[in-house]
Amino acid sequence: MKTPFPPFEPHGPNDEARGPRLREIPMRLIVPNMITVLAICAGLTGIRLAFENRYELAVVAVLVAAFLDGIDGRVARLMKATSKFGAQMDSLADIVNFGVAPALVVYVFLLDQARSLGWIAALIYAIAAGLRLARFNVMAERENKASWQSEYFVGVPAPAGAMLVLLPVYLGFLGLTPSKTFAYWGAAYTVLIAFLLVSRLPVWSGKSETSRIRRDLVLPIMLALVVYVALLMSYTWHVMVVTVVAYLLSLPLGARSWTRKYGTYTINGPADPDVDDSNDDIGRHI
Repeated sequence: MKTPFPPFEPHGPNDEARGPRLREIPMRLIVPNMITVLAICAGLTGIRLAFENRYELAVVAVLVAAFLDGIDGRVARLMKATSKFGAQMDSLADIVNFGVAPALVVYVFLLDQARSLGWIAALIYAIAAGLRLARFNVMAERENKASWQSEYFVGVPAPAGAMLVLLPVYLGFLGLTPSKTFAYWGAAYTVLIAFLLVSRLPVWSGKSETSRIRRDLVLPIMLALVVYVALLMSYTWHVMVVTVVAYLLSLPLGARSWTRKYGTYTINGPADPDVDDSNDDIGRHI
C-alpha cells in the first residue's frame, strides 16, 4: 500500500517543506527581554493590588516596574544584546509601567472620589505618558541628533512622571485623609504632571559627557547616596515626598541653564545649526 506522502529525508527534497530552521539564540539576548517582561508583570500586579486596596504594595510594585523598565535598556547595551524586538518590547512596557499603572493606582486610591473629573485626569495623564514616549522614540531614531539631546530631555521623562504623579498617594500614606477636596486637588496635580510630560520644557538629564564631577566630591556623593538609600528603606514615604518636591524644584534650574546657553525658555527646535529638521515630524507636528 502506498503512503499518501513520500517519506521524509533529512537533507532531501522535502526538507524545504519544513520551513526555515529555528536558530539557537544566545542567552545574553534573552536576559534584557526577561527584565522587560518582569517589569510588565510588576506594573500589572500593581494595578491588581490597588483594586484590592493593598495600596502600599501597589505603589511598591509600580516603582519596581519603573526601576526594571529603566535598567533593561542599559543591561542590553552592557551585554551587547540590543535588538529591534527588545526595543519594541521596551516601548510596550513603558506605556504600561509609566502611564497606565500609575494612573490607575492614583485613581483607585484618590481620584475616584472626584468622580468624572478624577477619571478624566487619570486619562489625560496616561495619554500624555504615551505621547511623551512616542516623541522620545521618534527623536531617538533621528539620524542627525542635535548636540543638546545628550544633555537635556524635552519635557519631564516618563519614568520621572510615574514617580511624580504618585505624590498624592505618598501623602495619603503619611496620614493625609483622602477626602473629596483632596481628590480635586489631586486631579489638578495629575493634569499638571501630564502637562510637564508633553511640554517642551528643557529638563537636564545628566547624561552628557561634559557633565563632570570634581574628584574631591566623588566620595561625599557616594556617601550621600548610601545615606539616601538607608533613609529610603527606613522612611520610605517621607523620602519619596522629599524626592518629588526636590525634583519639581530642580526643573526651573534646568530651564535656566538652557536659557543661558540657547536664549529661549523652551526647546522649540534643534538648537544646532548642523541639524536639519525640515523633514522632522517632531519639529512640524509636536
